[in-house]
Amino acid sequence: MIEQGSIAPLSGIPLLRVESVSKRFGGVNALRGVRLDIRAGEVHALLGENGAGKSTLIKILSGVHVHDGGTIEIDGRPVSFSSPLQSRDAGVAVVYQDLSLVESLSVADNLLLGREPRTRFGFLKRRQLVAQAEAFLKSQNIPLDARAMVGSLPFAYRQMTEIAKALMGDVRLLILDEPTSALTDDEEKILFEAIRAVAARGVGVIYVTHRLNEVFRISNRVTVFRDGQNAGTFVTAQTNMRQLVGAIVGPDHAVLKSDAVATQPDPTSSAASAGKPVLELKAVSNDRLDAATLELRGGEIHGLAGLIGSGRTEILQTIFGLRPIRSGEASLDGVSLRDIDPAEAIAQGIALVPEDRHLQGLVLDHSIERNLTLPRLPDFSRLGWLQRGPASEQAKTAMRRLAVKAPGASTLVRNLSGGNQQKVVFGKWNEPRPRVLLLDEPTVGVDVGAREEIYGVIRAAAAAGSGVLLVSSDLSELIQLCDRVSIVVDGRITRTIERQDLGSAEGLHHLIQISQPSEEHAA
Repeated sequence: MIEQGSIAPLSGIPLLRVESVSKRFGGVNALRGVRLDIRAGEVHALLGENGAGKSTLIKILSGVHVHDGGTIEIDGRPVSFSSPLQSRDAGVAVVYQDLSLVESLSVADNLLLGREPRTRFGFLKRRQLVAQAEAFLKSQNIPLDARAMVGSLPFAYRQMTEIAKALMGDVRLLILDEPTSALTDDEEKILFEAIRAVAARGVGVIYVTHRLNEVFRISNRVTVFRDGQNAGTFVTAQTNMRQLVGAIVGPDHAVLKSDAVATQPDPTSSAASAGKPVLELKAVSNDRLDAATLELRGGEIHGLAGLIGSGRTEILQTIFGLRPIRSGEASLDGVSLRDIDPAEAIAQGIALVPEDRHLQGLVLDHSIERNLTLPRLPDFSRLGWLQRGPASEQAKTAMRRLAVKAPGASTLVRNLSGGNQQKVVFGKWNEPRPRVLLLDEPTVGVDVGAREEIYGVIRAAAAAGSGVLLVSSDLSELIQLCDRVSIVVDGRITRTIERQDLGSAEGLHHLIQISQPSEEHAA
């Protein structure tokens, strides 16, 4: 029987058919008879909360896991992949949230890794390799420098390199897992153009995202998973945001106000309780900042908006002691931050949720408990020995408050979904309340329900008096959360907009664009 709001199967043989597929991990049913069909040339969005089964299905299709029951067909022929190589040979390419690039090599080297052009004696044809990469990037309208070292690129451009790498070769089915999590609006447009071009060649695309607005811009159909089962398949043009949110969170939580549905400013904002400045930057300059001036008040959520590479992240890093101050002054409650390091910043009440959770925010091979207590080890130690009882209780409290889905606090962080990993990063700073909370893309890879929970924690921190400095590429997120938003261009804050003047995401995007140097110089 077809679910309400879903569509009947289309005629012909699907490129991919998943029928009644199940998968267990010990006592956990990750997938319970899920169904999915993808047509050649279709962009099919796959939605669901963290733990809904999306990642498990992707890993089955990519050969990382083998399904326990059900059937998978490509072009009408049953398949069962026991290795990623088998999946790739069948024309399946996957771009995960966790990038798999060699940062010490160039973009061109990464795009053609393992299939480099060589002479008959085995020597690399460097010019031909670069030319092939440049021709491909140009054909896809992807603004990457083929000669650039991947390790020197901002995260967004590393992510675009991973996507370009997957698009090369004989791809029949392309799976994109949160591909726009760190991209600006302009970069999203470029990516969407590339995806449409690939689909126009007859490639089927599975597009996994938590950003529901994207679904209506890029997909033909949408399938929603909930608790390892199908919750509905919809024709994108015949559905709406409320239906999708209801399918994702279920009837018991359908009234949940997601940021995708409600992007207008929240009248319960912290603006009324914002007090005197707790953090001040006065003409701060270093290797990336240019006389940046900023004031953060106690109880305020203050956004930083700008293009990738504008200096938003570097402002947070400077405050946290990761980048030395060359000139100017930074202070916390009137005390200079000029020469602090991260350990001293933490001791003074400054907390940072970094953009790249794997590289900077987590120890993947440690447990949830260890990661949550790591910044506060002195608080859980006595005579140099860790007191496991208090540490365990704190971890359980943080997991409960942020709804981290895991068997227990001893679970390795590596084994969590991307969204739950981000919750652990966030949870490290939840208790005690920091004086200043620095957030760099804090909801990247987080589903609709969990995002609301994190928004609640952010608002609670501001209500308790913390000053919150929030970097986000999601402009609707800035409008919903922030009391003020400052626009960053080339390491300098060009203007600060009060809440009542924020308007819409489109208006804020326009302000960012007109604040760019070329426009200013033209004026």
